[in-house]
Amino acid sequence: MFALFENPRLRGGIHAEEHKTETSSLPIATDFPLPKKLYIPVQQHVGKPAEPLVMVGDKVLKGQLLAYSQGTISAPVHAPTSGTIVDVKDFPAPHPSALPIRTVVLESDGLEQWAELNVVEDPFQLDPEEICLRVGAAGVVGLGGAVFPSAVKLSLGRKNKIHTLLINAGECEPYLTCDDRLMQERAAEIVAGIRLMLRGMDAPKALVGIEDNKPEAFAAMREATRNLPNIVVSQVPTRYPMGWDRQMLRYLTGQEIPADGRATDIGVVVHNVATAYAVYKAVCLGQPLISRVVTVSGAALAKPQNVEVPIGTLMSEVLAYCGLDKAKMARLVMGGPMMGDALPIAEVPVVKACNGILALSHADIEEPEVQPCIRCSSCVTACPVGLLPLEMASRIKVNQLDAAVDLGLKDCISCGSCSYVCPSNIPLVHYFKFASGELVKRQQAEHKAEQTKRLIEDRNHRMERIRLEAEAEAQRAAEARAARLAAQQQAQQAKAEGTEKTAPGVAAEETA
Repeated sequence: MFALFENPRLRGGIHAEEHKTETSSLPIATDFPLPKKLYIPVQQHVGKPAEPLVMVGDKVLKGQLLAYSQGTISAPVHAPTSGTIVDVKDFPAPHPSALPIRTVVLESDGLEQWAELNVVEDPFQLDPEEICLRVGAAGVVGLGGAVFPSAVKLSLGRKNKIHTLLINAGECEPYLTCDDRLMQERAAEIVAGIRLMLRGMDAPKALVGIEDNKPEAFAAMREATRNLPNIVVSQVPTRYPMGWDRQMLRYLTGQEIPADGRATDIGVVVHNVATAYAVYKAVCLGQPLISRVVTVSGAALAKPQNVEVPIGTLMSEVLAYCGLDKAKMARLVMGGPMMGDALPIAEVPVVKACNGILALSHADIEEPEVQPCIRCSSCVTACPVGLLPLEMASRIKVNQLDAAVDLGLKDCISCGSCSYVCPSNIPLVHYFKFASGELVKRQQAEHKAEQTKRLIEDRNHRMERIRLEAEAEAQRAAEARAARLAAQQQAQQAKAEGTEKTAPGVAAEETA
């Protein structure tokens, strides 16, 4: 079922059942029928949501800008095909909650008519700043799951004097093979994207890490980089979670990212292999990110395969294309089975972060009965972060969240390795996710309390200032009244004194 490994550059991890053979040998399906309607969320990335600039009734062309980015950490979205904007509304998101998010609804006209593309003659002669601008304008984000705006990382890399670009091609999650097939079929384009990334960051070299269960992809990438000594393609052990950037970086470079730091702190920037392909399309072809390759797999499907899907396509349509048997499907998952999200409905759109759609059967998700812990320490051995999962779970059970934090709860990446290897079937990662949610709620409550306290203090200061100003005004008014009264009294006294001085003269005149 699983295996544990010993390697001085690796920590923890498991070898889960792969379930990759169903799709890894099949070419990417590029004949997916164009949907009648596409639902394009304006929030498909880390940061602020894009702001729609189209209105209902507008005619748009394929690749045309639908919503522009807001601020530095944001990304625009574009039309995956030509057609008419029929609505801008809230629509269920591809999230376990399925809560609605702002979505542009595009009705396709079937013409696939492109907007004018800005293509340069020699993209490898562009200035680094221009490369970053083109990547940002194309809406390219991290396609490995982080969906961080790629242009920001490229610009950040140049500012931080990055010496190594690490291309993560681990794809360690079971079932997922979209990156594998992308490397097998489009290695030259991926390498072109890597070269553009290096130029955009002004970095001297790149490392590409590919798990050793992908020999065809490794061979294709090695061939594509044969005359490029500054791009080194290496194999890494097949072990989950090798796709975790810290694990990949530690193995390939021997360096460790600080606990509270980032890869840039040690001169490295990490991008996904699919992101490199998107960068190639953005800079060399002038095409924005409007589609992506998705692994569609699971026992409930008749034709599991990798499919190139327009962004905004409903997952239900993708599943139908791959022969879904609804009676067999017990769970729908976006992403991989270890760290993906279980979705309540299939009527949600494919977004930039979607690298997999899994239709799992009851046999796939069968959960055995939880047994008491036997203190075997398998969870400790499997943890890639070097934590003590059982001890953290014990603290969380008795609501000692601070004690769990002291044991490293915030460093947990929720990879599920500990739960996978536990012979007692204890859902350890569920405890950690619960505790993380409780910590977030606590922080929000503390933040709200601090805000309330600050508002009360501000109000008290304001009322005190008003009181003091009123008292000062009253004091000034009293002083003004006293001054006027004194002036009046002085005037009356002066008048009286003047009268007394003139009275004897008047009497003398009367006597005469």
